[in-house]
Amino acid sequence: MQTSDVARATRAATAVASELDLRADDALVLHNSNKLTLRLTPCDVVARVTHAGEVAAQLELERARRLAGAGCPVGVPEPRVDPTVRTRDGFDVTLWDYHEPVATHVPAPDYARALERLHAGLRQVDLASPRFTDRIAEAEEIAADPGLSPELGDADRAFLGGTLSTVRRRIEDRGAVEQLLHGEPHPGNLLGTTDGALFIDFETLCRGPVEFDLAHVPAAVCEHYRDVDHELVDDCRQLVLAMVAAWRWRVGDEFPDRRRWGQEFLRSLRAGPPWPTLDAMTSRVAPR
Repeated sequence: MQTSDVARATRAATAVASELDLRADDALVLHNSNKLTLRLTPCDVVARVTHAGEVAAQLELERARRLAGAGCPVGVPEPRVDPTVRTRDGFDVTLWDYHEPVATHVPAPDYARALERLHAGLRQVDLASPRFTDRIAEAEEIAADPGLSPELGDADRAFLGGTLSTVRRRIEDRGAVEQLLHGEPHPGNLLGTTDGALFIDFETLCRGPVEFDLAHVPAAVCEHYRDVDHELVDDCRQLVLAMVAAWRWRVGDEFPDRRRWGQEFLRSLRAGPPWPTLDAMTSRVAPR
C-alpha cells in the first residue's frame, strides 16, 4: 500500500475494531506490501487492510478457517467477532487472531516442517483454485500489454515475456505431480509465534508441484524438506523472479517503491543463474 494511504487505512482499521468493542488505542505496522498488516492494541488483534472492493479478502477468511480445520499451521480469523470483511472509508478490513512472536526468523528445519504440514493438510481439503500456470498467464499478459505495464521498456518487455514463456514450458514438460499449494509461502507470509510457525495470506492458493511453493522460501529450507526435485525448484525460482518482476511493473501495483524492485528483479534475471531466492532479493533491494 502506498505510504500516502497508510494513515487513512490505519484509521479505518482502528475505527472498525472500536465499533466491534475491541479497544484499539494504537496500531503498529507489521507489514506493508500490496496490503497493510497492523497490530491493534490493547485488544491484540491483527488487522489486514486493502482498498475496498477486492473480493479476495472474504475468500481468504473462509480459506483460513477451512485450512485450520484440516490441521494446517495457519493464522485464523479473530475469534471474538464474525469472520467477515468490514468496509470503512474506502478500505476493506479483516481481523485476525494475534499470536505473540518469538522470533523474526524461523529456523530452516522448523520452516520446512511447517511447510510439509501445510502441504499435507492442503491435500485433505477440496478448495476451488486456479492452476499455477494461470498466475503465469497473468504475468505474461502484464509483460505483453503496454496498457498494463506502461513504464516497462520495449527491450525489457520482450525479455520478460520470453523468459516467462520459456520457463513455463520447461516446467510443464517435467510433468511433476501437482497438488493444492499456498502459492506464496515466502518468509513474509510465515510467523514465528508462541504457537509455532504459522502461515498467513491465503488468497494465492493454486494447484501445482510443491517445488513451486519451495521456490518462494530460503534455500536452507529446501535442504530440510523431504523428497525435493532440486532442478525443478531452480526452474521455479527463475519463474518466480519473472512473475514478481511483471507484478512490480503492473500499473496500479500497491507495492511500495515498486519500480526500483521491478528494475532489480529484471537485473537478476538478466544476470542468469544461480537464481537468488526471494529473501535474498529482499535483502538486496530493501532499504537499509
